[in-house]
Amino acid sequence: MGEIVMRRAFDQYPAALVIYDAEGRVLRINQKMKEVSGYAEDDIRGMRLTEFIHGSVYNEVEPRILNAVETGQPDYLEIEASARPGSERHPWAIDIFPLKDPAGTVCAVSLVVYDYTEQHHARQRMRLLGEARTRIVTTLDVSGTAQELADLTVPRFADFAAVDLFDAVFQGEQPGPVLPAHEVALHRTAARSTYALPAEAVPAARGRQVHPTSSPLHRCVITGRAEARLLTDPEIADWLTDDPIHSELATRFRAHSLIAVPVRARGTTLGAVLFLRYSASPRPFSSEDLAFAEDLVVRLALNVDNARRYVRERGIALALQRALLPPGPIAHAAVETAARYLPAGGDNQVGGDWFDVIPLSGARVGLVVGDVVGHGINASATMGRLRTAVRTLADIDLPPDELLTHLDDIVTHTAHGHGTANDESDATGDQLSGDIGASCLYAVYDPVTCTLTTARAGHPGPVLVSPDGTAQLLDLPPGPPLGLSSLPFEATTLPIPPGSILTLFTDGLLETREHDVDERLDTLCRALAHPHAPLENLCDTVLDTLWTESQTDDIALLMARTRALDRNHVASWDIPSDPASVAEARRCVSRRLTAWGLREAAFTAELVVSELVTNAIRHATGPIQLRLIKDLTLICEVSDGSSTSPYLRRARLYDEGGRGLLMVAELTERWGTRHTRSGKIIWAEQRLADA
Repeated sequence: MGEIVMRRAFDQYPAALVIYDAEGRVLRINQKMKEVSGYAEDDIRGMRLTEFIHGSVYNEVEPRILNAVETGQPDYLEIEASARPGSERHPWAIDIFPLKDPAGTVCAVSLVVYDYTEQHHARQRMRLLGEARTRIVTTLDVSGTAQELADLTVPRFADFAAVDLFDAVFQGEQPGPVLPAHEVALHRTAARSTYALPAEAVPAARGRQVHPTSSPLHRCVITGRAEARLLTDPEIADWLTDDPIHSELATRFRAHSLIAVPVRARGTTLGAVLFLRYSASPRPFSSEDLAFAEDLVVRLALNVDNARRYVRERGIALALQRALLPPGPIAHAAVETAARYLPAGGDNQVGGDWFDVIPLSGARVGLVVGDVVGHGINASATMGRLRTAVRTLADIDLPPDELLTHLDDIVTHTAHGHGTANDESDATGDQLSGDIGASCLYAVYDPVTCTLTTARAGHPGPVLVSPDGTAQLLDLPPGPPLGLSSLPFEATTLPIPPGSILTLFTDGLLETREHDVDERLDTLCRALAHPHAPLENLCDTVLDTLWTESQTDDIALLMARTRALDRNHVASWDIPSDPASVAEARRCVSRRLTAWGLREAAFTAELVVSELVTNAIRHATGPIQLRLIKDLTLICEVSDGSSTSPYLRRARLYDEGGRGLLMVAELTERWGTRHTRSGKIIWAEQRLADA
């Protein structure tokens, strides 16, 4: 009775079971093994495994059976093979364990075979999800992210995969609403197939796709839910009949199973993903596959949306940056200029690098470059504030060291204000202000004296290229970055030969991960050693020479070729502190303007000179000097030894004075005061008729 029970238990065991003798020959098989292998027990009794089932996979199993006999140790392995000739390949899990007699000697080996298909596919899906975490989320490029999904899933999950997204995603915008009764236009961002796509389907690999209302891609975009045909369906091509390209693919390669999943993130549908299985993969998609596809596309959707947001923010920051920078070369008699702004590549956002060329009184020009630590819209906005502040401070003719001192105060107060208002956010580690760590270099070039006065705040010094081609980094006293308020700034005045090229830049031009800064500086000097080359070409040469693919910071580059205003453009006279000298000053101006061919400007110029010289004699101390500069405008300057600045006021009805400066302001384009170490200069600019 017991033997019968044991026999029935052996035969009815749910897994395929084989008993081998100590020589590896078949003794018995159960009913499940008969069904799996297709062999009867009598047909294979006494045979080795490789004698009735051929294949390289099975050559690995037989030695393990004999090893279990020899060592008495159990074994386990997983294989993928056909159980019988012509049958479908399956993943199998095989347990091998020895059978011992009462004396402990191995007398037989039991081999249990499990159909491991579902567990195998589940493990594959988990492995794919693990890879997706590291591959799909590594870039903020929309196309690259989509292609990673297609490459990841074909052929390991599907025979064909395509990612279609709305065009708005590539501009960083959210897609607009789609009406259910209208076709859906998507951009095929990525596609991959186990077979080469036919010629008529090549346009489908990339480009615009129009999906009719009957298309599963259309329905999943409209409903926001996945569409699937999980069972083998030979008529799947008919299901896609209104979608010519996909219908052709389904017919040619006999697609039998389909999954379409919407790409949705944060409540917005960005596109759809299509998966197909062809006849080469007879196993259809399962409900577990559908759940896996939805999970995978969720990861894609979040990263695509992050990439979309990045594109939008970077576009805004770049537009803001370019709007705040000078639109083009600024014409000035003192210098010829050329400039470039190059945002960082890769996944880096637009930074806060900036430059400016500021016309100053006395035909001078201000040259400035700056860098705000950080990237994005905040850095661009901070850059805009600093550029405006520098222009405002330069407009009142502050020398470079004093200008940086006031700029440092502005940055410090702004940073403190942000910290006070956002203490809670600051505690989380968010960067509230890009002002901290900002740097700046400000230089003033005077074409009359051919001198350059400059100061810097935590910024690289400029490179000067002499007319003979010698390039050198100007050794300027270092200053702390803006916002630290720790050390004073120091200005340096240097003679600059006319025809020299002054190059100002931000640290992004020199700093890379692969090269030493001194090495990069030498390369820059060699690239600049062409003093007679056009500045526009020279800017391009510098960027082409120093740009690297690993560029992590943006670059601002400003070049200025210096000019000189000689005696044919400048005239000066010492004026005695005597009211009678005003008439002589008018006569000197008249003679000089006649010599310059500007006789038509003499009347206005004499009135201006008369007023400014009279004010200096009455209200200031000597020495008094009058200077005329012929530039794009006619500049009149009167210097004296007093530091008191005049100001406009409206004269009352019975006042005898107070109308002189008002008259000067009406007759000239602009006027102002510039303080010097020994006093001040009152200047006025008069537009010339041919200017």
